[in-house]
Amino acid sequence: MSVESIQAGAQRNTILPEPLPYHEQLARRNRQPELTALLVVVALSFIGFLIIPMILVIMKSFQTGSGAATMANYSAILARPEFLTSVFNSLKVASASALVAVLLAFLLAYTVNCTNLPPKFKKALALLTQVPMLLPTITYGFAIIYSFGKEGLITKLFGHQLFDIYGFNGLLIGYVIYTMPTCFLLINNSFQFVDKKFIIVSHIMGDKPLKTFLMTVVRPLIGTMCVAFIQSFFLSFTDYGIPTSVGGTYDVLAMTLFNQMLGSIPNFNRGAVIAVFMLIPSIISIILMTVLERFSIRYSKVSQIDLPEGRKRDTFCAIASVVALVCVLSVFAVILLIPFVEMWPFKLNFTMAHIAALFTTSELMQVFTNSVYVAVMTAIIGCLFAYAAGLVTSRSKLPAPAKRFVDSISSIINTVPGMVLGIAFLFAFSGTPMQNTFWILIVANVVHYFATPYQMMKDSLSKMNASWETTAKLMGDSWFKTIVRVVTPNAMPTVLQVFGYYFVNAMVTISAVVFLTGAKTQVITTKISALQHLAKFDDIFALSLLILVTNLAVKGLIALATRKKPVKVKATEAVAATVRQGARKSAEQVAAGSFQLPPLNPRSRNRNVVTGIASGVVVAILVAFGFGAFSGTAAASQQVVIYTNADDEAVAAFEHALDANGFKDKYIMQSFGTSELGGKMLAEGKSLEADMITMSSYYVDSAQERNQMFQPLTDVKSKLLGDSENTKAPNYRSPTTAQEGAIFYNTEAIKEAGVPVPQSFKDLADPKYKGLISVPDMEGSSTGWLMVQAIVGAYGTGDEGRQILTDIYKNAGPHLEQSGSGPLKSVRSGEVAVGFGLRHQAAADKAKGLPIDYVDPEEGNYSLTESVAVIDKGNKTNPMAQQMAGVIIDKGRAELLKTYPTPLYQGEKAPANGSKHPKTFDKPLTVDLLQEHQDFSESCKRAAQEG
Repeated sequence: MSVESIQAGAQRNTILPEPLPYHEQLARRNRQPELTALLVVVALSFIGFLIIPMILVIMKSFQTGSGAATMANYSAILARPEFLTSVFNSLKVASASALVAVLLAFLLAYTVNCTNLPPKFKKALALLTQVPMLLPTITYGFAIIYSFGKEGLITKLFGHQLFDIYGFNGLLIGYVIYTMPTCFLLINNSFQFVDKKFIIVSHIMGDKPLKTFLMTVVRPLIGTMCVAFIQSFFLSFTDYGIPTSVGGTYDVLAMTLFNQMLGSIPNFNRGAVIAVFMLIPSIISIILMTVLERFSIRYSKVSQIDLPEGRKRDTFCAIASVVALVCVLSVFAVILLIPFVEMWPFKLNFTMAHIAALFTTSELMQVFTNSVYVAVMTAIIGCLFAYAAGLVTSRSKLPAPAKRFVDSISSIINTVPGMVLGIAFLFAFSGTPMQNTFWILIVANVVHYFATPYQMMKDSLSKMNASWETTAKLMGDSWFKTIVRVVTPNAMPTVLQVFGYYFVNAMVTISAVVFLTGAKTQVITTKISALQHLAKFDDIFALSLLILVTNLAVKGLIALATRKKPVKVKATEAVAATVRQGARKSAEQVAAGSFQLPPLNPRSRNRNVVTGIASGVVVAILVAFGFGAFSGTAAASQQVVIYTNADDEAVAAFEHALDANGFKDKYIMQSFGTSELGGKMLAEGKSLEADMITMSSYYVDSAQERNQMFQPLTDVKSKLLGDSENTKAPNYRSPTTAQEGAIFYNTEAIKEAGVPVPQSFKDLADPKYKGLISVPDMEGSSTGWLMVQAIVGAYGTGDEGRQILTDIYKNAGPHLEQSGSGPLKSVRSGEVAVGFGLRHQAAADKAKGLPIDYVDPEEGNYSLTESVAVIDKGNKTNPMAQQMAGVIIDKGRAELLKTYPTPLYQGEKAPANGSKHPKTFDKPLTVDLLQEHQDFSESCKRAAQEG
């Protein structure tokens, strides 16, 4: 606004009624109704999408199976000796990881902002630093194993294994790689608001280099660096993806939570107790954040000056930064390699088959489209939300308690594990219109990743000149116009970084959304999770590469957009200069007692009507997409939604039977991991989107006992074998397959180890197999139950059986896996020579020509069944669901027997590839028996660790 316009406004105002006194005009303008409205929106959003869901989780921590509110769950958790061990381990490794991550991030940010290295080099450095956050953390552990494991890429390059990757070492590497990009974003963003002219002043005054560095660089950033440490600490403290792969026997609290929430016996109530304990550090972080505010430095103006020459400084920073990045990014080299070889490390011939499969599968392309939509909408809404919250706390005169509320919520979000947030949303929104829509995923992502974008926006906004809005008010400009014309352009680089942060995290997240996706809202990371349970690690790396390429493209575009930053800064400085010029004139009028704030132009309210209408149409389309365009229910399409945890071979058999019997295109088959589907069943009950499920039988029984959610099957004609434990199966489920356990081994690795092929579990207890075997932990995977059944059945739970299982756990050491497919992964990659897991998966590897073979243990091939069941939705039950359940059993069992060669129904005979020692346990396989055997297993595991 020019001085002439101010004068013209003053002339117009001479014909208006007597103006209000100046102090009253200013008081009215300082009420800040816009910021108050933003505070209300932010507060209500947090209340509805964080506080209330978390209250439900806290309430769960006090509930028992009978529904009574007691302290029994807390007593049970605190009585477990491994609980305190996991707490201390988590504190130790998270603190060490955060310290290393902050130091590396500071080095990289300093190199980018405080050296005279070539601009293109610094741009590349900033972009490459963020590469790890472009990948899902679920692949981090696999990348570490395939890089630094016994048969890893880097191990092969050096000729020997550099260090043990399991336990503290593996977690430290994974957490540093995981959290360093977040620390870099925070520190790099704050560097942009450090006035570098003080570096020149310090040099001129003759200060020593160390003092100059500490006072002009470190001192202004000390608050941000501490915040980065807190962010990194809690990201590490709450992550469970990395420990599942490389945690070994180093128990951490996140894995304890994972085992309670998603273990072989899900217990949401006890899991809620651990979640509450994980929230306790948030109190400390809130106090720390309040203290750190005192260290925040705000410059009235940031000078754009050339830094002094410093060849030694530039050389050191360049070399150190490159070395740090090479060490970090080398871990992910396997992701660029494995998708292009037939089977690592056994068949290294080049192939494009894995990549071609990504683009020839319509289901996968739909999942990818879903992921991109969710990521874009998360980024847009997340930017708006973080910007609004940043304005409330950094550029308002609202009461201090209101600002502290937003800061406190940000700190609390840091400590909420994504898995807990996902479960909380599951409890809060089951049965609501948000269930099974994209919007529940978008909101979960915005809330889950709010802390870092908010801190970035707050830092950026707080370091701008605080007088801009006040000056504009003296000019008569509206608050909204000031924000759009002055504040936002200055904040645009940070806004773009926030957009990129939200986008890439929405693309790679798994923990918060795995419980919330439906048949038509699956995203690419949930597909990776399902593939992990199916031991399809080549496909996992191929999908990870697709995510990496997508995120790199987005980050590249953002980097390109921020190149215009200097031009934008000059433009906004010109605007600010105009504002200051007008302010001086206004100040003169105030001194003369003749100043009146000019009224706002009413026509400005209608200036952007067309733009507003167009924007509204776009928003309406995006909202409709999120709520229904591609996430419609089965009731709308009349298709039967089938949720399943079955392997690909079983799913193919289901589809062949249904398609051949008149149901082609009349169903949607959606795969989940066993734990994720089990969690959805227990939490959602009859509100589950599915019309029919195929799932582990004991999970079905547990869900029925809790929720009474299944109908009696009416169309299944096949009769169960009279000599099978499945004759005791209730009428609401019928077994589809029997999953047998077996010992398998890597034929090359076992020769290299010089040990014989084990023939029994008793052999696996022999000390000569120490460090050579991998078995699943029964607490985390029901596959481990098959081994425990065999040992208990043959040797009992007395001294002999207890000693054998204890010795097996000793020999497994860090290779006691939380996933049923974990041992096969370790055997495939050559980390161990022998493993125990599902027989049909080892048989499939052998059929593919891999150096994998298997043995039917002398103690017997025990089995767990998976069953089909129909959800009872009353009048809304799809009638075709019962018919399809009958077809899967009556028509599909012939094909299923080829892969799962255990007869279950009358008239079936074991095929030639049947197991040699099929056995069933002498008691019904109930949840109570599972808990009894799990307690036995836990006592043996503790004895192994103590021994």
